[in-house]
Order: sequence, then C-alpha cells, then structure tokens
Amino acid sequence: MKDSRPTEDAAAIRRRRLCGTCGARFTTFERVQLRELIVVKSSGKKVPFDREKLARSVAIATRKRELDPEEVERTVATVVRELEAAGEAEIPSAAIGEKVMGALARIDDVAFVRYASVYKNFTEARDFEAFLATMQERRDR
Repeated sequence: MKDSRPTEDAAAIRRRRLCGTCGARFTTFERVQLRELIVVKSSGKKVPFDREKLARSVAIATRKRELDPEEVERTVATVVRELEAAGEAEIPSAAIGEKVMGALARIDDVAFVRYASVYKNFTEARDFEAFLATMQERRDR
C-alpha cells in the first residue's frame, strides 16, 4: 500500500509505504534536484553538496526541542531550495551555515544557538555569552 501527496511547501512528494517483508510503515520524501551543487570549504576544498548531512546537522540542533518534524523538514527544504535558486553551482560553506542559522533563528532560539555554537566553533562559555549578547542586541533594535 502506498499513499502519496505533496509536502506543504510542494517541494517534495511524501510517500507512506509498507514494507512487504515485516509489514512496518515508513515515510519517504522524493525531491527534484535542480542542479548539482558544490560546497567550497574554507580550506578551498570542493565537495558535492550533501542534503542528508545538512538535514543531520539541523536534526542535531533541534534534538529534544518540541518542534514539529515536518516544520524541521520544511526548514531544510527551504534552505536547499534557496541554495539551488541562487544560480551558483559552487557555494561557500559559510554561506550555507549563514542560511541555516537564519532559518533556525526563525523557528527555535535554542536550536539556533546550538547550531551556531558548532558552526562558529565556540570553545568556552564566554563565546556563548558574547553570541547571546549580540543576539539580544539585534532583537532590541
């Protein structure tokens, strides 16, 4: 048995499937990839863009937060669509990190700070304090 429908943002097809062997139900998402994206690391190394790696990093940042899994998936899909729509085949990893931080800031402050702490390589408590102070200043404007 298979149930298919577009996701809320119409960026993918969500399919509910049934395993023929064990009978378990599971969901798959099918997306059209507009172009092959290349990530340019800060070292200059170029690697293929990996949507699953992006999704894992967002999942880690949102872990144990009371967020709708579909909202998290929409956030990842939005970031990927923005990257694909930018028209550039090569994207600096810093640009991806900034887009993810912006997207997480819109859905959950804690996930945003968690992601930023890894992305910006926080090494001590003062790094968190400085980041939170900057975040508060932006909100006060």
